[in-house]
Amino acid sequence: MKFDLLIGFVDPTHTQRVIKTAKKFGATGDVIILGKGTGIEPANFLGLSIQDKTDIILFVVEEHHTKKIIKSVSEKVDLEKPGNGILISLKIDRVAGLSKQIKKIRENLKTEQL
Repeated sequence: MKFDLLIGFVDPTHTQRVIKTAKKFGATGDVIILGKGTGIEPANFLGLSIQDKTDIILFVVEEHHTKKIIKSVSEKVDLEKPGNGILISLKIDRVAGLSKQIKKIRENLKTEQL
């Protein structure tokens, strides 16, 4: 099996919808990291930079789920709207510690149409 790392940088108000949608379309788990960030036009107040809270969500997913997760999350959360977030994918060369997830993925592949 081949895996991708999906990384979402999203407005915290969208985090649960991102996770729910990703799991509906094949993600088996997630990690959330709290962060801060600025967009293309950083906000300032009295000369100080204001950084918005951002949730960084990580998913390790079987590669054939990547496109449908990105498409579904993008539509559900309207990622094209500035400030809602971005979602990227990176190829993973090696992985360890996913035996339980691999078992679930194999079970799902028996009933899923690719």
